[in-house]
Amino acid sequence: MLLRAPSSPALAVLVLPGGTDSSYKPFSPLQGSAMRMYPFSASIRARYGSAVAVRDVRYRVYGWNGEQNSPMLYARKALDDITARHPGIPVALIGHSMGGRVGARLAAHHSVGSLLALAPWWQFADWRHIHDDVRVVAVHGTADTRTYARRTEKGVAELSARGVDATYVPIPGGGHPMLDHILTWQGEALRFVGRSLEEARALAR
Repeated sequence: MLLRAPSSPALAVLVLPGGTDSSYKPFSPLQGSAMRMYPFSASIRARYGSAVAVRDVRYRVYGWNGEQNSPMLYARKALDDITARHPGIPVALIGHSMGGRVGARLAAHHSVGSLLALAPWWQFADWRHIHDDVRVVAVHGTADTRTYARRTEKGVAELSARGVDATYVPIPGGGHPMLDHILTWQGEALRFVGRSLEEARALAR
């Protein structure tokens, strides 16, 4: 078992912002999709302190861009960096929209223990990349017209049938940007990280 100093984190968290289908516009930390994730990062840091290492991921461009999968190179680099910096601890992923798609692809990696997908863009059955030992929570507003709650529910049902610990949480009337039902979105994220931290500590014993 890897021994860690008492002050070292037990869990790493990567926060994955959204984007769009096709765009080579440079990614900016001041764009809306990035800024809507900062309250999640801040609340996690405030609640769990040094027990959790939180990193906000930056891509190079704003779009997915078809088979180029533009965000993935930078997301995988962030995963490699945080696992190198904090070896031996599990990684939890929190991704919104396109970030939920990025998270599903990253969740093929053995170091990932849990994934929170917020209104994920799972247009192409991206949940099938998630390895069997990842705990998945998918939260989706039922009034979302940009990504679709019914597809997320279908993905969670398929994961559950495969034996994955997967939960679907609908938010009645919730939209895509997570500007409504704020306490619900934030509460789900804090509960997700709390359980991921408990699981990480149990593994370390």
